[in-house]
This record gives sequence, structure tokens and C-alpha cells, in this order.
Amino acid sequence: MIINYITDNDLYKFTMQYAALTLYPLGKVKYKFINRGKDDFPDGFASRLQEEVDAMAQLKLTKDEYDFMLRKCYYLPPAYMDYLSAYRFDPGEVKISQTGGHLDISIEGYWYKTILWEVPLMAIISELYFKMTGQPGNPTEQVVETTAGKAKLYQGLGIKVADFGTRRRFSFENHDLVIGTLNKYRDTFVGTSNVYLAMKYDTTPIGTHAHEWFMFHAAQYGAKYANRAALENWVKTYRGDLGIALSDTFTTEVFFRDFDTLFAKLFDGVRQDSGDPIEFAEKTIAHYTRLRINPLSKTIVFSDALDPKTVEKITNHCKGKIGMSFGIGTNFTNDVGVEPRNMVIKLSNVMTDGHWSEVIKLSDTPGKHTGGTNAVERIKAELGI
Repeated sequence: MIINYITDNDLYKFTMQYAALTLYPLGKVKYKFINRGKDDFPDGFASRLQEEVDAMAQLKLTKDEYDFMLRKCYYLPPAYMDYLSAYRFDPGEVKISQTGGHLDISIEGYWYKTILWEVPLMAIISELYFKMTGQPGNPTEQVVETTAGKAKLYQGLGIKVADFGTRRRFSFENHDLVIGTLNKYRDTFVGTSNVYLAMKYDTTPIGTHAHEWFMFHAAQYGAKYANRAALENWVKTYRGDLGIALSDTFTTEVFFRDFDTLFAKLFDGVRQDSGDPIEFAEKTIAHYTRLRINPLSKTIVFSDALDPKTVEKITNHCKGKIGMSFGIGTNFTNDVGVEPRNMVIKLSNVMTDGHWSEVIKLSDTPGKHTGGTNAVERIKAELGI
């Protein structure tokens, strides 16, 4: 099995699961696999993937995982942890097919149940692809040396970095090796989005919410009110904890229309996940300044396709202007001499009033929009962008 632990998943899946379970226990959704890189998958890939998905039905929370999350994830109540102890993946929620090199994957069911599939599924697809195409990656010694070199660079920049690389990692073993190496530099490495590896190395699990949180609210309340409703319900659930708001589900421009003084003061900062990071930083600084909030009291978490060169450029630009930290994904967990897969699994539909409504994402990077062309254009017109 590629996934051997129920917590081999990103923290924000568990935090969103608790919120979905609390606020939308009857919400039904669909997810869709999007192969942005147009990769051809080898013959028999779907069958191997199905075997891995079926095996995940056996996963359950261990006592060590339960105790760790209860201690570190203090914002998740014991009642939720008891629910998670009883949770089992249902492979019947996942549909997989393959035609030639084209892979189709969809997920359907109650939101609070299906929400945990996305990240481990992507991790399986990535690792299985490299195994079946015979790409061994760099040897252990080189991975350790490369990772340590990056940690020392970030240490020298005086910044905080976290690992956000579960979904497109080369392999679990490589991910484990990377975290073990980074964990030796605790003055710069502050944690990982992967809950299992956070437990193994006794570091902090990191994350808040993802695009789907805002996309689901757009289906419930309309795109114009989606950001506000999503933020209000996050506050309602977590009462000030988990205070980094994702900014680009319907573009940063639209987000800042809704990120008023109340939200700007209440949330610790924002996460940048698409577009130009320097432009985003300037917009964010200007927004806080306009609201008479000292930008240095807030944080931008940069998390879009980061590498050492980009991190250094952002650091040099933002130092002394606004707080910053960095969530680094593929460059940590799949920097082994192969070409990482360009793929996502995104929320595609939400059940509203007995009918499936298509949901979309409008990124600050146009090529990262998701959803049908007609729906994208309709929402853009509705939002005036």
C-alpha cells in the first residue's frame, strides 16, 4: 500500500471536515481529477490505482494518531476526534476509468465523508506514476544533501518555512526523508501540512482551509457572497484559531472587497497561492494600510510553486514591510530529478435544491481556472472581473 496511515493527509482536510460535519452534514458534492499536464498514464494504471483505493478502506486512526491530534490540534474538539476514530474510507465513493493514456477519476458523496480523498489520492497517483514508468529518482544521499542545502539557505534568510508537499510528492519514503532532514533545522522549519509526518517528527501540523471551502459556499450563497460567507462560517467554527485566509478562489481583487476591517483584524493573515507574489504582497500591504492596520502585525503565507530563488526574491522584497512565511510543496517533496505531475483534484459540483450545481475557481493565474468555460465566464461577469 502507498497510503498506510489515515493521517497521511493534509491538516486542512481534517479542519474542513470538522467544519463541514458541523455546518453542512447533508451537503453532497462531486470532485473531479484534472490532468493539467496532459500526461499519458501507462497501461493498467487505473487497475493499480483501484487496488490502492480499495486498500484504503482498512485504514483507521491509531491511538498514537488520536493522542497526537488531540494534543497538537487543540482547535478540534474531542467529539470530532471520536468521529474520526470511527471514520473509514468508502472506495465506492471513487470512480476510476482509463481509456488509452487518459485517466478519469470522480468522487461523489456527502461532503464531510468525501473530503478526505483528494490529497491521498493525488499522492497515490504521483507515486504510482513514477513507479510504473520506471523513474527511480535521486539516491537518498543526494536528497538529504539537497534538502539540507535549502534549509541552510532559508535559515540564512531568517525566514520560517513549512512543508506543503503531500499531494505531488515523489513517494512517501522520499517525503519522510525530506521531513526528517528539515526537522534538524527547527529555527527555520516550523512544521508540515502532513499530519502523520508531523506526529512522527513531533513538529507542528499546519493548515487552515482550501479553495473548496469557498467554492462550496458559492454554491450555497452565490459567488458575490461566497468569500464573506466562507470567512464568517470559518470564524463561527474556530473562533479565531486557524487564522490564515486563502485569498484567490475568486481572485484576490474580489477577495479584498470582502476582507473588511473586521476580517482583516480577526484573521492573522492571508495565503497567496497563485499570480505574482510580489504584486500580491503590495496589494496586501496596501489593503492593510488602507484599513489602518499595521502590515507588520499580519502575515502572508506564500505557497505557490516556490523554489529557493523565488523565496529569496519574495523575502528581499517583503522584509520590514509585512510578516511572511512560506509553505513549500513540490520543491521539497519531488525534487529528485523527475518532472513532477501537473494535476489537481477539485470540487466540481455541489447539490443545491436537489440539483447538481457546477462550481468554479477563478485563480489569479488564468491558466489555473477550474470549471466549464460558460460557468467561468458567467461568474466573472457576475463578479465584474
